[in-house]
Amino acid sequence: MTATAVLVGVAPAAHAAAVPTLNPTQVPGRGATVPFVEQEAEYADTNGTLVGPDRLYTKLPSEASGRQAVTLAPGQYVEFTLTEPADAVSFRYSLPDSGDGAGQDATLDISSGGSTLKSVPVTSKYAWFYGGYPFNNNPGDTNPHHFYDEARTLLGTTLPAGAKVRFQTPSDAPALTLDLADFEDVAAPAPKPSGALDVVADFGADPTGADDSTAQIQQAVDEGAAQGREVYIPEGTFQVRRHIVVDHVTLGGAGPWYSVLTGRDPDDRTQAVGVYGKYAADGGSSDVHLKDFAIIGDIRERVDADQVNAIGGALSDSTVDDIWMQHTKVGAWMDGPMDNLTIENCRILDQTADGVNFHTGVTNSRVTNTFVRNTGDDGLAMWPENTPNVKDEFTHNTVVLPILANNIVTYGGKDITLSDNVMADTVTNGGGLHVANRYPGVNSGQGTAVSGTLTAARNTLIRTGNSDFNWNFGVGALWFDGLNEPIDARLDISDTDVLDSSYEAIQLIEGATDGLHFSNVAIDGTGTYALQVQAPGTASFDHVTATGVAQENPIHNCVGEGFNITQGEGNSGWYTDQPECTGTWPAPQWTYDGRPSGS
Repeated sequence: MTATAVLVGVAPAAHAAAVPTLNPTQVPGRGATVPFVEQEAEYADTNGTLVGPDRLYTKLPSEASGRQAVTLAPGQYVEFTLTEPADAVSFRYSLPDSGDGAGQDATLDISSGGSTLKSVPVTSKYAWFYGGYPFNNNPGDTNPHHFYDEARTLLGTTLPAGAKVRFQTPSDAPALTLDLADFEDVAAPAPKPSGALDVVADFGADPTGADDSTAQIQQAVDEGAAQGREVYIPEGTFQVRRHIVVDHVTLGGAGPWYSVLTGRDPDDRTQAVGVYGKYAADGGSSDVHLKDFAIIGDIRERVDADQVNAIGGALSDSTVDDIWMQHTKVGAWMDGPMDNLTIENCRILDQTADGVNFHTGVTNSRVTNTFVRNTGDDGLAMWPENTPNVKDEFTHNTVVLPILANNIVTYGGKDITLSDNVMADTVTNGGGLHVANRYPGVNSGQGTAVSGTLTAARNTLIRTGNSDFNWNFGVGALWFDGLNEPIDARLDISDTDVLDSSYEAIQLIEGATDGLHFSNVAIDGTGTYALQVQAPGTASFDHVTATGVAQENPIHNCVGEGFNITQGEGNSGWYTDQPECTGTWPAPQWTYDGRPSGS
């Protein structure tokens, strides 16, 4: 696959100023197979104002998909034309913060054919962070970011392909910026399986969300485990203010649009909804199967010590299938040791920290066919702190807009696979795909450093990498870091498209990286260099091509012969035997001409 196979949006006449960009949900054969059709606001009919494109951190368009969106003043609209039937929509928007940082509420009206379908609540209470890590909610501080949130609604009717769907701000509402809409034709609710226990009918859980149902659902789960029976969450919204602890049980719902767990303790804000295995120190959990429901929390800040994640603990020989995770700290923070967990077919949205983190001795586990957007830190991460992660996989995922750090990363690990993914729109302090010996507890003495063979094949990276506000220079779309100790492993990067990188396409920094092998890699458009070499290492290049490199000299290298290149066949556009080593970093060049820079 090459860059020309990626679908490109086309701006209609109503938005001739909008720049066609590469849509991460439409890359053939790569990333997650999603159940929705995504449409960008900047390509729809509108009387609003285009914002962007702009990739600069703290600027509103920098966190929009494709770095463009539409701002709607009171009474203005964006109108989409459906390409497939739909009865539901999830839309991404930004509403201004309140003066005290607590956020404000409003509504957005959705109509079709002149008839109002829904007036959907929107809020800024889950957006707008300020200052330095781990950030705060004080509008008087510097560096505003994390501007966007998502809301969803069933439309109450199935609209046909060709129907026009209008999103309009009420005349008395504040201005709102609309990024995109994901239209979906949702399946009917799944019925209770034969023989299953029902948390409402059998245990009295409240599907209206008025009363706390934590105890009732926990009792159902415990009985299900004891009797060997599945536990069913019917349609409804259930208040859950503590972790539901699961072990040897299947917990399923009517579908993530219908069965929703939500809540947070009103007095102890460190306690909130979550479905957790037992911690490893308590023996861990196994044979757990979570499916077909949503966990939508109420987390509005980042406190790293708080266990307020959608899914957590240790889950061995278990599956997490079709779970919608939103407004928690982390979608799934898994603390091992644990073995053989599969997370698949999930949506992870609007987190204050990571999307998924395989932390400490997670082995033979995988995340696949999962869509991740708007995380507050790494989208998908592995971190074997003090205990090895071995043979884990992130495959066929789409990871978009991590507001901090990387789309996909492994900090250490043995025989790791990161393949068939799509990564797009890194915002700051990270790249698209990162491999590193970084962070505490990652070293060869404990067997936690990068080792064996790392395979990163058939990935597509779109507008990834960005500036690091600590380093004050660009981070690569693909970057490798030996901070704790040099990386000494086989790193196979193959059949990969690196498109429209914000800064350099490939970067080595800190320590050293040996054992890099690039084959069949297409670099199409960079803001600065093809290679930015800031640490020693060795790398082979075979059929690696580069076009649209912004700098006349494609390589920045200040370590000289400390970086050894072995060239195979079929290389073009990126090599020079006279790389530059400058005292200042060039400003990135983003042409926004409908194709990656300069191509």
